[in-house]
Amino acid sequence: MKKISLVSVVLMGLLLASCGDNNTNSNSEAANANTTDQTAPSPTGQSGVQDDASQKNVVQVAAGSKDHTTLVTAVKAAELVDALSNAGPFTVFAPTNAAFDKLPAGTVDGLLKPEKKEALADILQYHVSVGVYNADQLQDGQSLGQVSGSNITISKKDGKIMVNGTATIVASVPASNGVIHVIDGVLLPPSK
Repeated sequence: MKKISLVSVVLMGLLLASCGDNNTNSNSEAANANTTDQTAPSPTGQSGVQDDASQKNVVQVAAGSKDHTTLVTAVKAAELVDALSNAGPFTVFAPTNAAFDKLPAGTVDGLLKPEKKEALADILQYHVSVGVYNADQLQDGQSLGQVSGSNITISKKDGKIMVNGTATIVASVPASNGVIHVIDGVLLPPSK
């Protein structure tokens, strides 16, 4: 009788333990599903963060400018919105629409084609420095490394600040993640 009772107790214990494991596994799976749902990446990157109280970042400042619609379209086409929405800090040399209009006819339209995305990104990255370089910090003969891997050269003449001797800084606008220098020309990176 004791053997039967002992066997019954052991079997009952195993049965309860296996039921407990199933409940634990179900709970763990449910907990993992909840955790996964909560930590799954959002469908948008940094640019998708909504913050109407803070100072605007460089992309938001450019997007709010009627003079930079071509630049904003190009940044979107090159898929650089999220990168430029990050903390930075960045110095962006932002050509105006009129600056893009100075390029040979069809240049901008050609660069906006999906197959030219890499070339467009290279040109746009040639307009961005990592770090904040306010206008009063820019010196004649200064060379700045750009995100593209190439350098630009700053010059000063008659009180004007020039970039690569071809574009003039016409205004500077602070942003939460850097500064934007509005320029009247498009900077073309050196051939690789």
